[in-house]
Amino acid sequence: MSAEASAHPVSITACPDGPLLVRGDLELFDDNGERVQPNRRPFALCRCGASAIRPFCDGSHKLVGFRTSPPPRSPAVTFDEP
Repeated sequence: MSAEASAHPVSITACPDGPLLVRGDLELFDDNGERVQPNRRPFALCRCGASAIRPFCDGSHKLVGFRTSPPPRSPAVTFDEP
């Protein structure tokens, strides 16, 4: 990484029910070790797995109902109060 790139610290923010928002200069590589160049800065990484442009987010999380927190659970068994 160049001296200029290191002047821009990286921050990664997990957006509620959405992607990871990456700010700063981060080198990103695919599973073959090839560099992946984002088409914009900052960029968003998919967490839902439904994006057509993975590893980047295309907004599909909204269509598939992706949630970052589990839905509230209801008890499997309930008892009547005596």
